[in-house]
Amino acid sequence: CRLEPSSSMASISEEQQLPQKRYFRQRAHCNPHSRHSLDSPSRPADVDWPGIFASDFKEGDDVEFADVGCGYGGMLFALAELHPDRRALGMEIRIKVCDYVQEKIRAMRAAHPGCYGNIACVRSNAMKQLVNYFRKGQLSKLLFLYPDPHFKRAKHKWRIISPALLAEYAYVLRPGGRLYTATDVPELHDWIVQHAACHPLFRQLSPDELASDPLTPRLVDTTEEGRKAQREGCSCLPAVFERVPDPADTTGQTGAVQ
Repeated sequence: CRLEPSSSMASISEEQQLPQKRYFRQRAHCNPHSRHSLDSPSRPADVDWPGIFASDFKEGDDVEFADVGCGYGGMLFALAELHPDRRALGMEIRIKVCDYVQEKIRAMRAAHPGCYGNIACVRSNAMKQLVNYFRKGQLSKLLFLYPDPHFKRAKHKWRIISPALLAEYAYVLRPGGRLYTATDVPELHDWIVQHAACHPLFRQLSPDELASDPLTPRLVDTTEEGRKAQREGCSCLPAVFERVPDPADTTGQTGAVQ
């Protein structure tokens, strides 16, 4: 099923109403180093993908896109519309927010039979469990949109972009895959560029490359945080990085999706 982006929010019957965010509100900040009660697989081979997607999931139907900290799922639904033939997984640590996205996916599937079967959301802590879900080189898109800036210096270790975590992101991204970031906090944007652009397995996209990527415009207005930043007159600061081949890697994995 292919939906025009403008038709995705078409009227839904009374029996198929979308969940209301006011019943799923939860504080924005969450300590990723706390001991959360999360049921995660021990390795990618143990992931119950058919159970997560609740749709036909055949062998070879790998998840290719991951939206880390997907929030209320704005980008996840945009990915479903832009790439209906690719599977995308939202990863969200906040239980109520994850519940909302799962309920909304069910409602949208009911309203549009045959559509939105390619997206799902799981409650997880990507800072600890990303490699429990994805094999080496499995992903072609990895998104971090409007992450918590953790302003205090003592909490910089909680930031989702760091030298140690970039090594994990490079592991799950295939050569040619892209890591997408966006924030309305200039200091955090500078932090992201400083660390990602200096990593040997990533290179920052040039302005021309950024403009030609069809996903770039959606980084601004698909998420709740992005729309709030626009309303408040703040600028969205995107930065996209391509996974470059590792000279020591002889597997030759390629194939990013544009």
